[in-house]
Amino acid sequence: MEKPTSPFSIPPQSSPTPKPFKKSFVTTLMEAATLRSPSFKEDTYFVSHLKPSEKKALQDLKDKLTASLGPDAECTMWGVPLLSGDEKADVILLKFLRARDFKVSDSFHMLEKCLAWRKEFKADGITDEDLGFKELEGVVAYMHGFDREGHPVCYNAYGVFKDKEMCDRMFGDEEKLNNFLRWRVQVMEKGINLLHFKPGGINSIIQVTDLKDMPKRELRVASNQILSLFQDNYPEMVARKIFINVPWYFSMLYSMFSPFLTQRTKSKFVISREGFTAETLYKFIRPEDVPVQYGGLSRPNDSQTGPPKPASEFVVKGGEKVNIQIEGIEGGATITWDLVVGGWDLEYSAEFVPNAEGGYSVAVEKARKLGPTEEAIHNSFTAREGGKMVLSVDNTASRRKKEKASVNEACCLLPECLVPGAWCLVPECLNACRSVGGMKTGVFRLCLASKQTLVIAEKDHMQCNFLCFPVLNMIRTRGVCFRKG
Repeated sequence: MEKPTSPFSIPPQSSPTPKPFKKSFVTTLMEAATLRSPSFKEDTYFVSHLKPSEKKALQDLKDKLTASLGPDAECTMWGVPLLSGDEKADVILLKFLRARDFKVSDSFHMLEKCLAWRKEFKADGITDEDLGFKELEGVVAYMHGFDREGHPVCYNAYGVFKDKEMCDRMFGDEEKLNNFLRWRVQVMEKGINLLHFKPGGINSIIQVTDLKDMPKRELRVASNQILSLFQDNYPEMVARKIFINVPWYFSMLYSMFSPFLTQRTKSKFVISREGFTAETLYKFIRPEDVPVQYGGLSRPNDSQTGPPKPASEFVVKGGEKVNIQIEGIEGGATITWDLVVGGWDLEYSAEFVPNAEGGYSVAVEKARKLGPTEEAIHNSFTAREGGKMVLSVDNTASRRKKEKASVNEACCLLPECLVPGAWCLVPECLNACRSVGGMKTGVFRLCLASKQTLVIAEKDHMQCNFLCFPVLNMIRTRGVCFRKG
């Protein structure tokens, strides 16, 4: 996908540009904790790309389905006739085959049960039903935009159910629970309706699950039934599952159980801890398509004004200040802009500079700190005369912090989840500690002798099951996304 043309200009800076930030081995391993395994590559569903054994399994499944239903039977799924023999039917049948490792008998049994469930559940017409969950739309589960490759994205956030009254109202008894499950299936079906079911096309969705404030005990029955329904009746429909605002214990549990998962399953999972939501989502979804509550630029009513306007993404390195200039503003014109930060804090300000000599600049927004957890800035300005808007993004504070950082500051700010004596990957901050015995970055044993003292002993090779991310006042690159209205 081509990057959109930039709506602004960034003039060259008079200050010296800092040296490029070079990733160390440890930094690379830290990033691997967010993407724990190789990224999932979606199947193309071209029959010509199948192995001979897979082609035979596909034909055998078709024959078995025809023999069971009869050659003249009408059998459709998501509007696609399964006995038509066209490429759309092949895509659906291949999903059931892949879900059962191309074992024809198991795949047919799964397909047969799914057809029976859809008929009993009346799933084909569910998207047109009014199930009475208006207050949950756009909050708990909803389709919103597409990823960078064109997959529809479904967001899931169950934090509202920490309120017991809300929890009881939605699934306090079996009837309410069944109605909630029906609504959740409705959301899934809306996403499925956006798929192509075509070889080489978009044939699966992206699931983003927000684990912040998610009640575990209250949602256990509902979540288990949702998971079972989706596993049994929507095979290979999820290209990637992104978990955001993940608590530390979830990361630890995932590390413990991941060795028992297949590589294909693990490659679909992305784990992102609290504070890294926007950075993670930007890897897969453009900022203008990410909801504003997750650090993006997409607001609830944006769809009423047409497709989202493309955002321009750029990096502001540590010690650097960038001025974004929006030129060609005429008198009486109103300009609107959005700006969001991904990564770490930086300073932001906005100023209107008139074209006329001797004109007075207008401070539209005074300098203030802008963090990655804040919602995107959304502002507008009506110019009385011709001129330009200058948005300043200042990351010079990060270099000052690094120069002031002492060994104590770099080493004592450890995450609460760190267990004394545990093995952990220590990030780039140890570069600040090289004066202590010429230490090199790598895998270290961390032993908390006291609240203020940290004893570090190096070890060359050690398998780590859990990667800790200390929060430190060290130089970091900030990502900034900007969109002109």
